Amino acid sequence: MAQHTFRVNGETVTVDVEDDVRLLWVLRDVLGITGPKYGCGINVCKACTSHVNGRAFNPCSVRVGDLGPDDEVTTIEGLADTVDDDLHPMQQAWVERDVAQCGYCQPGQIMAAVALVRAVREEGRTVTDDDLDTIRNICRCGTYTRIREAVKDGAERM
Repeated sequence: MAQHTFRVNGETVTVDVEDDVRLLWVLRDVLGITGPKYGCGINVCKACTSHVNGRAFNPCSVRVGDLGPDDEVTTIEGLADTVDDDLHPMQQAWVERDVAQCGYCQPGQIMAAVALVRAVREEGRTVTDDDLDTIRNICRCGTYTRIREAVKDGAERM
């Protein structure tokens, strides 16, 4: 076993696991952080979408050995802390737009949406329908229309 130190939701953590263990299993099984969901394990469904250093990534496809002590992982559990509020503006938009049905994909959807808005803003523009088309998270309930509306609302609040 090897020790790996990195930051999760503002806290420094050290885990004792093999280098090739996927970060999703470290988050869920070792650290007890269950917001990132297991859907496919091959970086397709995006149910586990989280942020590393502010960018969207899928922990099911990242080995824990690929993280360093300066890497900051943010999951849905830590998203509101990034704005020092009870809910992140994107989460609030999700609630107000009544997006979730089963809710399984929603943490990944929200994390992808926040990363998209941040990336678009870095380019000095606002979110367009073409940008929304780039979100590839799968929702089996089919709430895509409400998801798109919530992303636009959340973007205005961010």
